[in-house]
Parts: sequence; structure tokens; C-alpha cells
Amino acid sequence: MNKPVPYPDLHDKPVHELNDIDASLTYSYANYLNWLFHDRVELIKGKIFKMSPAPSRIHQKISIRISNPLVNFLKNKSCEVYAAPFDVRFPKESKEDKDVFTVLQPDICVVCDKSKLDDRGCIGAPDLIVEILSPGNTKVELLHKYQVYQEFGVKEYWVVSQSDQSILIYTLNDLGKFQPSKLFTLSERVTSTVLPGFELELDDVFHDLD
Repeated sequence: MNKPVPYPDLHDKPVHELNDIDASLTYSYANYLNWLFHDRVELIKGKIFKMSPAPSRIHQKISIRISNPLVNFLKNKSCEVYAAPFDVRFPKESKEDKDVFTVLQPDICVVCDKSKLDDRGCIGAPDLIVEILSPGNTKVELLHKYQVYQEFGVKEYWVVSQSDQSILIYTLNDLGKFQPSKLFTLSERVTSTVLPGFELELDDVFHDLD
């Protein structure tokens, strides 16, 4: 795969409007740090993806119902839980800001290697990532994220559908490829290979969402 060609101007001056960014160019995390506009964006291989507006109330309800059990389970353990907005940088080789071209904000992530954490977020693959689908998510966006998480070695990737009230879990195999679980739905519970002993009841996640 061709390495992205960095946009030469690192924008020493802050950029205050998304419209001032040429979406056809390739950008790095160094550029991203100078973007002060309110629009939420992610970088995937140097390309800008505009995120949906602030997540819906239902989205946030589901997020809390997944993150709270994770936090409680991991109390006094080495792994930590973070919820969006939280930058996760995926470096290819160099961890220098100018050499990082993929920056995502997963809805929830669990990081067990604290050396990957710094004041700006996480640099390197979290152990577990949870994405809660919103109506604004496109198939292209989902495919790109799936490929990034697989390529960089995220051990477990949960896709949560609020419309179907379901969870699909992708687990990284020994060949570095995601293997999908069955589709978990209401009245079932999910477990995690990354967090042995953790269980989540789907009825607890999806009840009374109105």
C-alpha cells in the first residue's frame, strides 16, 4: 500500500473553519492539532472524514450502559476505559505527529498497555473498541474503520446497532484477521476474550431507550 504523501504546509496558524481545509489533500496528526473548528472530524490514512453531529441521546444512553459495566469490572485492574471524544492515533512506524495519518475517536475503548497513553489520548491500538452505530454512519466509513482496526491489531471490536438492538463482536485471530461472532440480540449476554470474566446483558443495554 502506498504511503500517504504528507501535505507540505503544516499550518503554523490555527484553522478555524472546516471549509478552509482542502479535503482532497492528505493530512497528518500535526495538521489535525491546529484545527480549531467545532466540526468533529477523524483522519483515516490522511483523509478527512467529517463525523456526525453530537451523538443522539439514545446513542449516549447505550454508551453509558456499556462503559459503566466495563469501568466497574476493571476497577483495580490494569486496563482503563475511555469514551469519545478521545483521540486514538494509529502510527505506522514513527510516532511523530507529522508521521501519523490515522486518528479516530471510538465511542468506547479499553487500553491495557498504559505505555500507549499520554496527555492527548492513546497512541497505538486499544485492546477493545466499541462503536455504536448511528443513522449517519456510512458503509464506507464503517469499512475504513474495520480495516484500520484489523490492520493495527485491535484485539476485539464490538459493533453495536441501536436500531437492531444487537451486538456483533470481531475477534482478531492468530493470522491478524477479524473473525465475526454470531449476532447477539435481546435476552442474550456477550463476553470478551480480551477481558476474561466480563459479561454484558443485552437487555440491560437496550431496555427503556425511549
